[in-house]
Amino acid sequence: MRSDHAPEPPEPSQDDLAERLTEVFDLVGPLYRRVHRKVEDAAPVEGLPVGVRAVLDLLRTREPMTVPQMGRAQALSRQFVQRMVNDAAQRGLVESLPNPAHRRSSLIRLTTAGRTAIEVVHAREHTLLRRVDGDLTGADIDACLRVLTAMLALFDDVEVD
Repeated sequence: MRSDHAPEPPEPSQDDLAERLTEVFDLVGPLYRRVHRKVEDAAPVEGLPVGVRAVLDLLRTREPMTVPQMGRAQALSRQFVQRMVNDAAQRGLVESLPNPAHRRSSLIRLTTAGRTAIEVVHAREHTLLRRVDGDLTGADIDACLRVLTAMLALFDDVEVD
């Protein structure tokens, strides 16, 4: 019986995959820097530095958290995260709560003002991201997330402090 389908191409070798993953790294760096600049350009609108925005966004989905937990989640030093949390607290966007699990490491959560601020940022970013060109599908996004997650896991042992 004859098949009307062409044979599947062979799976790429580990060396071929490594070369393709290098292409991903080559795109992620410039993408990150451009997004960083775009957020900074919009900062006067919300008044949020990029680091504070990152803390608020993390707390939006995972609050409450300690500063060390936030640092690990974002691969940032505890000192940097602490400075961003202090900045956010001075702006009235986060508050500290006693941590029953650890007396010296408070839990941080969003205030109502903080939740409102990050929701405004998210709405603006959502509007921008709707303009992405291309015939992207949910499967494309799933594959991208799977690849980036695997690449991030490769570097789980890298210390950030």
